[in-house]
Amino acid sequence: MPYSTPFHRMSWGDFDAFARLRGDASMIGRLRGAELSRRKLLVHALLESSAKTPGAYGSLPPLEAVWDLLARVENVSPASLDRAFAHPYTGSWAGYTTRLLAHGADGVCPLWIHVGHVHALAAAAAITADLDFEISVPLWDGNAVLPSLGTARLPARARFSTAEVRGRRGRYTVSGENGEVRLPVRLDSDAPGWWALRSCGMGAERNRLSVTLDDLDPYRGLHEPLPPERLEAAEVGTWRRLLGEAWALLLDATPELAGMVASGLDSLVPKPNVPFQTPSASTGEAFGSAVIGLPVDAFDLAATLVHEFQHIVLGGILHLTQLYENDRTERIYVPWRDDPRPLGGALTGVYAFFGVTAFWRRTAQSESGESRRAWFEFAYWRDQTWRTLRTLRRDSTLTEAGQRFLAGVAEVLEPWRHEPVPEDVLDLTELLASDHRAGWRLRHLRPDPAMVSTAADAWLAGRARPPVVLSPPDLPPTPVPDGPWSRSRATLVRLGLGKRGSKDVHELWPEVPGATYADYALATGRRADAARSYRAELREDPDRPASLVGLGLALNGAGPNPAARALLHCPEMVRAVHRELRRTARDVPTPETLAWWLGQLVSG
Repeated sequence: MPYSTPFHRMSWGDFDAFARLRGDASMIGRLRGAELSRRKLLVHALLESSAKTPGAYGSLPPLEAVWDLLARVENVSPASLDRAFAHPYTGSWAGYTTRLLAHGADGVCPLWIHVGHVHALAAAAAITADLDFEISVPLWDGNAVLPSLGTARLPARARFSTAEVRGRRGRYTVSGENGEVRLPVRLDSDAPGWWALRSCGMGAERNRLSVTLDDLDPYRGLHEPLPPERLEAAEVGTWRRLLGEAWALLLDATPELAGMVASGLDSLVPKPNVPFQTPSASTGEAFGSAVIGLPVDAFDLAATLVHEFQHIVLGGILHLTQLYENDRTERIYVPWRDDPRPLGGALTGVYAFFGVTAFWRRTAQSESGESRRAWFEFAYWRDQTWRTLRTLRRDSTLTEAGQRFLAGVAEVLEPWRHEPVPEDVLDLTELLASDHRAGWRLRHLRPDPAMVSTAADAWLAGRARPPVVLSPPDLPPTPVPDGPWSRSRATLVRLGLGKRGSKDVHELWPEVPGATYADYALATGRRADAARSYRAELREDPDRPASLVGLGLALNGAGPNPAARALLHCPEMVRAVHRELRRTARDVPTPETLAWWLGQLVSG
């Protein structure tokens, strides 16, 4: 390649500061520099590999034409080259296409479309550098993407073809067999045949966040390339309003963290709203970018921005420092996922929710109109993150650097555990913590069949008490869930903490996916009603995970109860023994009766 990359190393000072949420813009700048060099190396390796693959570029010009144009850009404007490589989805494209080449696969498009994206990357860099040039680029469904700039839209008969990008003296066109698009002088504005990237700027001067809403780049997704999904003008307006409000919240609550976000977040991939949720995701290959569903409100968006930014930072750290051995075994319980996670995934979640906890903590302390909601989110994520952190710190696959990093997180998080939170809010956090943990056990732990048979035989023999050992503590999880799960109770509890628009939980609960009347009764404090309704659900389906755990939660609020203990601490054993009795017993007990019997020897 016509450029060199510097050697990057993270100092222990930066490392320890990141672990304690004490980073600054200069540290983010150093991470960005390392990511830029990594991208250049990845693209260099990709192009070298493509040169050994016959037909890799289809009808596009050979690789030499790309090398030549990139070299010209670097000679005239190194910053333009860096901009193209720093674009988040250059990393996504390089990773995806490298994997295709390694496996000799086509992917969503023919291989030459993916490999030939480098031609579009070179064209975008050349336009930014204001060069006179001409080069062919891939055309997918008539869309000629110019990464970091926008997309030219041409009529095309074939789904996959090529277009010519050419220009002189700063005037550029994109032409195909059936039409031509003249690019506007201001590429950040839409024009006939041209979709520009929309930008969103919030704040002023030193407290400014500037990001793009990228609904165009084919490599903006997390897995497979995507066609453009252009937002309507009204949707863009909604995003800009929510981003402005969320940015104001971040600046007020966590100004230091906001400063880092402004330095490290470049692009958001907007997705449609998911009722009562704000789904989001990011990938280490697209440093500076996050995929986010249209949020409910600015508070949700602010917390989500922090969450995904923490992912971005940790992804950069992991490219420079090994925190754990490569162990992909899905074995660790985390409260933010319904499936077991490998250590790497669990650690990433801990760091993300550490940041989320910091945001909600400061928001709660500000006594805003959302203070009850903020106290709940702070207390919930504080305790859940701490529990997971303790598990990870004992894991043998952590490196010394990983142990040091988590020690830094613990140094900040541990004192927060002792900060007072309203008692009724703590009760709700414990309710949801018990709910999710029991649901996870029920679906992902498989009791020893011999132990199940022993317990069933003891019941059939009329023994007053079950066997002493019910469920060994080191039972390994399986990633294949036994039955569905619903997070409706968590949604209902959060709805009960404040209105959504003009409606409250009493009006909204029938709209919550998966919610039953029993869930609504439990979330609104009517445990006796909830218990009766869960019993009715179990008469219809004694295997239903949410009903079994829900009954345990409802019974648990009325004082010590062996059935509640069994349903919350070893629900997988209750269901397995009940299944066996349904197969072998003449008179099958209710799940609650069996749980009471089993729960006599379960400690709370």
